[in-house]
Amino acid sequence: MDGSENILGFVSKLPHILAGKSLRSLIRALLYARTSGKAMIWGIGGHVVKVGLGPVICDLMHSGFVTGIAMNGSAAIHDFEVALRGMTSEEVEEQLGEGRFGMARETAEYMNTGINYAAANGIGLGEGLGRCMVKTDDGNVVFEHPTMSILTQAYILKVPVTIHVAIGTDTIHAHPQTSGTALGEASYRDFRLFCSMTRDLDGGGVYLNVGSAVVLPEVFLKAVSVVRNLGYSLEEFTTVNLDFIQHYRPTQNVLKRPTQRSGQSIALTGHHEIMIPLIAAALKGSIETA
Repeated sequence: MDGSENILGFVSKLPHILAGKSLRSLIRALLYARTSGKAMIWGIGGHVVKVGLGPVICDLMHSGFVTGIAMNGSAAIHDFEVALRGMTSEEVEEQLGEGRFGMARETAEYMNTGINYAAANGIGLGEGLGRCMVKTDDGNVVFEHPTMSILTQAYILKVPVTIHVAIGTDTIHAHPQTSGTALGEASYRDFRLFCSMTRDLDGGGVYLNVGSAVVLPEVFLKAVSVVRNLGYSLEEFTTVNLDFIQHYRPTQNVLKRPTQRSGQSIALTGHHEIMIPLIAAALKGSIETA
């Protein structure tokens, strides 16, 4: 292959079998959804942000390939820290022995302020954090890298973000500022919003589960059931799972069960830091050459 050949040329030369076929199907599904005005919801686990893919997701938002985002608590924390200081994560093994793991004061203090704001103002967790990160009214918190943050860019672009929290799973829950009431109320509002977003997948939308093995697959399955229970049509859409390993819950709750009557499911296994930029480049290349 000529070194100057673009990404679409690379994709066109992939074998028409197995993962090569699945990658093409995913690209076609997202291009169709974008052209047809259908929902494109990205469910994001913490590792996706941790390896530096926030700016790629933001670029896809700006390009019209994201109509909604769902996060687990870990993804929100990593995204918040990236916006705050341009980096995230810590060495768990080094910190756990002395009880220092997850004890950074700033992250917990600032995020819990946003969470309490969301609950007090009757909005969801995603919107509440996004607002607090964009509109720093008190002037005390300066986010150094807002353009790298999914939460801030989604708030600016008015792309809905829902955050689905399991109490006790996230580092900020161990801090004294944490309110279980505020967490539960704001995250529950986001679940109801997510159900509304899921309804819009009908007839050609795409739901991607990227790097969440438990929480988001469970939330997605319940949202599918709620939508259908309320009498709405939810058929002929695409579900996708992207991860290092195809775990049980994503396979069942994202791929198989929601699409068993109609639609298609796509499983792609690989490193996020390779697969997501590859998919993004192919999508952007397709609309630029159209």
